[in-house]
Amino acid sequence: MSQLRGRLRWGALGVAGLVAAAAPVFALALPNLEALAKLERGRWQIQDATGAAPRSICLRDPAAFVQLEHGGVDCAQEVLASEVGAATVQYTCPGRGFGHTSIRVETPRLARIDTQGLVDGRPFSYRVEARKVGSC
Repeated sequence: MSQLRGRLRWGALGVAGLVAAAAPVFALALPNLEALAKLERGRWQIQDATGAAPRSICLRDPAAFVQLEHGGVDCAQEVLASEVGAATVQYTCPGRGFGHTSIRVETPRLARIDTQGLVDGRPFSYRVEARKVGSC
């Protein structure tokens, strides 16, 4: 069951990542996240600790990492914490769910993301490492 849940989560993450890469809505919604501004644009690989196959996204706006499960969805966002190397945001997507994401920026090419919430009636909770691997 855990393996199936992981596959479903990564399937949703892959679709959400593709949509998030195409949607510039985040730039206006989260202008004061200093930590995310340091992340490089380009192709990023997202890997969880379970050993599942990593996902790849073309990251145009690093704020897309805030809504990995709700990529491209118009959500109300609230910045709970914004520091030089980390940010925490909670968001609500009417009719689609909600989320709470903490991002720690290790370097401009490496971030650790901890996210949880509810998407389309399904709970999600996971930690991933996002690493820049090249250009789009």
